Amino acid sequence: MSMEEQQKKDEYYMRRALAEAEAAYREGEIPVGAVVVCRDRIIARAHNLTETLNDVTAHAEMQAITMAANELGGKYLQDCTLYVTVEPCIMCAGAIGWAQLKRIVYGCRDEKRGYMEYAPKALHPKATTVYGVLEDECKDLMQRFFKERR
Repeated sequence: MSMEEQQKKDEYYMRRALAEAEAAYREGEIPVGAVVVCRDRIIARAHNLTETLNDVTAHAEMQAITMAANELGGKYLQDCTLYVTVEPCIMCAGAIGWAQLKRIVYGCRDEKRGYMEYAPKALHPKATTVYGVLEDECKDLMQRFFKERR
């Protein structure tokens, strides 16, 4: 697959993750969305549910990993790509590492809580990471949410 084809595919799936983030936004949740793709098929879609479930671990990535594992009938997601609108936190990066996701694509950085600052080796050693896909859209949604909260 050419780089251009991969970029188009990444944007397509990131739009699906953004749709999840927008659902979170409407529900008063921090607007982070995620999808897990396995062999060109979305097998899980999720968004933050920390307020809804009253659970600090109910991040979009955690929800998506659990759904994907249930869908595949196993805990390892080696053939999968996780698309998430915001850079995963340390907790999520650890879970992504344990699930052995082979590829992680995220929209915008999280300077305050992102894993790259605190735990850059948390992902599986064979995992590849791409960031900046639809970065402006992902960042704008977060900024709009927090502006309204102030």
